[in-house]
Amino acid sequence: MIQKKICVLGAAGVGKTSLIAQFVYSKFSEKYLSSMGVKIDRKVVHLESQQVNLMIWDIHGEEKFKKITSSYLRGASGVIMVVDGTRPDTLSVAQDIFQRVEQDVGNIPSVWLLNKVDLEDQWCMSEGVVKQLREKYVSVYQSSAKTGANVEQTFFNITENMLNV
Repeated sequence: MIQKKICVLGAAGVGKTSLIAQFVYSKFSEKYLSSMGVKIDRKVVHLESQQVNLMIWDIHGEEKFKKITSSYLRGASGVIMVVDGTRPDTLSVAQDIFQRVEQDVGNIPSVWLLNKVDLEDQWCMSEGVVKQLREKYVSVYQSSAKTGANVEQTFFNITENMLNV
């Protein structure tokens, strides 16, 4: 069985923990619990007739990524960058974090999630911004940890990208 490490990164409160819980356990909770340090979940997925053991690292959100140690990123095969679509400031935080990832681990597969698409009345990401992100990062999805929209697809996409590197 192949083992791959995925780091889920983004500002505090963007929904990283909720996205992972939706993917691994098919659960969503309205309660907000701030992650401390790192939490690791595992899930085995079947892709391209292979079993892949995903180690999913939920790394606490920090506005100043300097507080997140490089050791959390060591050995990562891919990253999922999470942005809160209702809080535009979380996009620049994610971009800063992604720059640090590239410095620390190089060019590894990434997927960008614009999360909380279910909050339509609060959504702040214009189609123009989404288009620019897709031009720059390619794999960009609008997701909802609450409804599960594009959550599974995201994890399968990053897994497939990691296998093809």
